[in-house]
Formats: sequence, structure tokens, C-alpha cells
Amino acid sequence: MPVKSVAIVGAGIAGLTAALSFARYGVSSHIIEQAHHLTEVGAGLQISPNASRILSDLGVLDSIEPLWIEPDSVDLTSGQSLDTLMALPMRELARSRWGAPYGVLHRATLQQALLKAVVSNPLCHLHLGKRLETVRKTDISAITFADHDLIVGADGVWSCARYSVPDSPSPSFSGNVAWRFTIHDDAAPPFLDKRSVKAFLGPKGHIVAYPLKEVAAYNIVAISIGADPGQTWKAESTGQQKEMLLRQFGNWHPHIRELLTKAENPNFWPLYQLNEGRWHNGQNTVLIGDAAHAMMPFAAQGAAMAIEDAYELVGQVMATADLAKGLAAFDALRLPRIAKARKRAQLNRFAYHASGPFKLGRNMLFKLRSPQSFAADMDWLYGYHAKG
Repeated sequence: MPVKSVAIVGAGIAGLTAALSFARYGVSSHIIEQAHHLTEVGAGLQISPNASRILSDLGVLDSIEPLWIEPDSVDLTSGQSLDTLMALPMRELARSRWGAPYGVLHRATLQQALLKAVVSNPLCHLHLGKRLETVRKTDISAITFADHDLIVGADGVWSCARYSVPDSPSPSFSGNVAWRFTIHDDAAPPFLDKRSVKAFLGPKGHIVAYPLKEVAAYNIVAISIGADPGQTWKAESTGQQKEMLLRQFGNWHPHIRELLTKAENPNFWPLYQLNEGRWHNGQNTVLIGDAAHAMMPFAAQGAAMAIEDAYELVGQVMATADLAKGLAAFDALRLPRIAKARKRAQLNRFAYHASGPFKLGRNMLFKLRSPQSFAADMDWLYGYHAKG
């Protein structure tokens, strides 16, 4: 066995998934998290079949299925007319075509399910309130009182673990910002649907809305171009930022403008992405999730790619007695897939934010192609079986 003990920096979705994945092989892990308490960051989350089948393998899916919603459809809708441009029967396709469910839930629901599984596993050890400036073995051992064969950086876009990997990626502001808020079921407008995910498309921006069963509310995310507030996970929405939100979507349908006007204290999130770079040092440190490849959310694959990373890292590392070869195999497996996911997100951004002739061509394409044809384009993504 090449790895007997692992240190994981970050107790988010990627880090907790990695700990559970290593535990399947009998490998002990120590998860180091700077926060004193694990609280939700953001609100809603979409879990596609490529990720839900991994959660099933890890024994976590059963605990979240009673709390999430499997949407009947994903609807692409005009943000200016509210006309449906295309409806993809997601619930049926996910289970019959891709062999695993597609669900929407509160991010805290998934994190708490993963956390509960980690805490109950004797091979997983959680260290909260421990901030690392560097991820040298000596720094980590001072916290865990153990020696570790592998260090996994799962600490997000502002990763400190990345400094231990030469030529690693660096973050940059994408030029896009997201406003996130929830609206209670009782106050929701009738154009939202409790059984569907709706993406409202418009020039230079789009809005995604879907129900959250656990909190009896809708998750709303509005994405558009915006100003960079500097290095931060999120910024509380000021009056100026709220004005920016209303201005960016000022020519949309009056019902949507009314919805945005009523948003109470929406969180303002600058969207950062990482450029290309190395994900591991070839010896004992590797990056996964947003620490390795933070990307734009236009394909709703941030959490799914983090889950895949964690699961497949373990599979590749444990398949060989040589850790360096295992890390190289992880690269060979994940780099092409992440690159393809990035391209899909870029394509979606172009389609979602189209205007003028491009918008007319997009709408015609949506009308002419069948849902099954669109589903076939997603087989590589949703039908993927990770190698754990």
C-alpha cells in the first residue's frame, strides 16, 4: 500500500469526499480546516448524475435523497419574454439514460451529510479552527501529531496548499459576478416552478432559479459582468451593488425585475477562475477541486468536479505502490476532463448571454433540436463513471 496516512487541507465538499474515499481503502486521514464551525457557503447546489453515483458509492446519497428535489425538467427560458425556449426532461433522463439521479439541494445539506459520515468514521479525523500559512509536513504534524504520506490541498480558490506546488495555477477575476439570494415559497412569483430548474437567458447575463425543499424557498443566482471587489469569497451586497444588479437586468421582463427588486441582502460574489498549471509536486502534495481548477459556474459542475477529483485521486493513488506514478495517473485522467468541462462552461456562457443575431440563432437551434439530441451532447459529462 503506497499511502497509509493522508493530510487533507480544507473541509469543504472536496476535502470531506477525499477523506471518505480514502477510508474505503482503510487509509487514515486528518482534515485540517481553518473555520471553527462548518457553516454553509452559498445556498443552492445542483448534483448531476456523474457526482450522485459517487455519493452513492460513499454511502452518502441515501441521507440526502429525502431532503433534495429531483427536478422534472431543466427549462431554458427567455429572460425578456418568459417564453420557454427548451425543456429537458431531467428526472427521466438522469435515471434512465445516465443511471443516477439529478438533484437540487441546499449546500449545507450535502456538507452536513458528508460531515456526519466523516465524523462517524474512525479513520477520519477532523481538526477545526486550525489555520495553516504553509502546508509543510512539519506544520501539519504540529496539528495532527502524525506523519503523512500525502498532502491533499482541497482549500479552494485562495488555496495555501498551492504554494507548495511549483508552477501551480493562479487565480484571476473572470469579469463576472454573481448575486445570490433565496425567496420563500410563499413570496415566490408564479413563473417559478417547484418541479423544475429554470435558467433565464438574456444579453450579458442569466439567472438560475430552483426550489430548495429543506428551507421551503427558491435559490436564485443572477450572473453578469461586474466590478472586482478584491480577494474575497463573497461580499455583502451594498446599495451600490444592488443598484448594479438592477441595472444589469434592467431591460428584462418586468416580473423578473420585480423579483430582483424584492431581493433582501443578496450576497455579491466575484467569480474567480484559475489558469492552467501543475496540480501536484510529483512527490507528496496534490491539489483538487477549486484549489486546482476553479472555473466559471456556467455548467453547474463545480461541486461535481470536486467530488470526481477526490474520488479519482484516491483510485489512482491506491492503484500503484509508487505515489509519484499515482499522481501522474491522476493528472492523465483528470486534466482532459476538466479541460472539456471548462469548454462546456464557456460554450454555455456564450449561449446563455447571446444577443442580436446570435440570440436568434440560439433560439432557432433550441426549437429545432429534440431534447434527446441535447441529452446526447451531455452523455460524456453526466454519464461518466468515475474510477474510484
